[in-house]
Amino acid sequence: MNITKENINELTATITVKIDKNDYEATVNDVLKDYRKKANMPGFRPGKVPAGLVKKMYGKAILADEVNKMLSNKLSQYIVDEKLNILGEPLPNEEKQPKIDWETTEDFEFVFDIAVAPEIEVKLDKRKKFVYYNIEVDADMVSKQIESYTSRFGQNEAAEVAGEKDTLRGDFVQLDAEGNELEDGIKAEKVVIAIDLMKDEAVKNEAIGKKAGDVLVFDPVAVYESKHEVGHMLNLSHEEAENIEGNFKFTIEEVLSFKEAEINEDLFKKAFGEETEVKTEEEFRAKLQSELEENFKYSSDYKFALDSRDALVEKTAIELPEEFLKRWLKLTNEELTDEQIDADFDNFMQDLRWQLIKDRLIKDNELKIEEGEIKELAKRVAAMQFSQYGMHNVPDEHLENYAGHILQNEEERKRLANKAIEDKILEVIKSKVTLDEKPISYDEFNKLLEK
Repeated sequence: MNITKENINELTATITVKIDKNDYEATVNDVLKDYRKKANMPGFRPGKVPAGLVKKMYGKAILADEVNKMLSNKLSQYIVDEKLNILGEPLPNEEKQPKIDWETTEDFEFVFDIAVAPEIEVKLDKRKKFVYYNIEVDADMVSKQIESYTSRFGQNEAAEVAGEKDTLRGDFVQLDAEGNELEDGIKAEKVVIAIDLMKDEAVKNEAIGKKAGDVLVFDPVAVYESKHEVGHMLNLSHEEAENIEGNFKFTIEEVLSFKEAEINEDLFKKAFGEETEVKTEEEFRAKLQSELEENFKYSSDYKFALDSRDALVEKTAIELPEEFLKRWLKLTNEELTDEQIDADFDNFMQDLRWQLIKDRLIKDNELKIEEGEIKELAKRVAAMQFSQYGMHNVPDEHLENYAGHILQNEEERKRLANKAIEDKILEVIKSKVTLDEKPISYDEFNKLLEK
């Protein structure tokens, strides 16, 4: 076997692989012998089919299969051994590729085009200024967070008289056209209805001021303007809900008024766990402000990553073999039309240039990710997910188990590994340039992201 490379220019080359009969003959014969042992044909005992007949029936397919396997393995190994940093994959050279007749050809020659990643230099120094936005946390944001916690841990309490934001618990009974209870009509007990969700203002006003024991008569479909919602409220099937019509009598059993949780140590423990050190409202506000600032840091880093990417792609000279890359995209994405490839080609090229820059930064700064770092990132992801449901200070063994569950998914593991290395790249950029830190309001920051 002989493999040679011929440079076309700085970015493209051809690789020629020559496979002689001596390279594959023994392997093909071994496969044919194995086929003969397993062959089961009428008129012959198992394993006794003539070798010539087996070769006639399967020889061409076996030859093509074994030669292609050898070609793939040797080509891949050559690229690794020669340390070729290629873009995309080798593509068959349709002009130079000799025609192959699997019946008669004994010595094979395969010609491939390759694109070589250019050598680039990523210049980072303190003379370069990169804007970093610090999102400001104001008192109103903290107050809204407090409202979120007091609402989350609030509860319904019995009230004497219904207000416009209260709910009513009671029993529904369907009525006939004359206002009498239907014996075989729909009945539902201990149903909870919300006054403020009523669409009919007359019925809503009638409900306000009602007490336990009072009665409301109304058409629930008309009042809530949704058969689906009424069906869910009355615990009916979809088919039953579609047939709801007419008035119902609703006998109020209890008036419930929602009371937000008080800002005290009980709320702090519910919000942050039994072991929290938060004891006062002032400390509560300070902790919420700290959490908001930490959460906003992820947004600031995201914006910095986008901006630094655009700046480095623009300032780093990277020439790429566009014709080869378009051809590679077409061959590896057969469902895409030429028009679709052309329309998105600039974005593809930007992504590729950024990947080359990242690869250079990884190499220059000897960045690598250990298994433990991926696991720690998975635990942080798990902690953030628990936190979204108000579960703070989750025991470490629970985070370990949940992180392990996350990492069983190979796609998720790969995503986290990429996130971990990109975080390191981001820190390298931050450390080597001058950060022009700018305070910005949350609303202004969001407007920047929309541009």
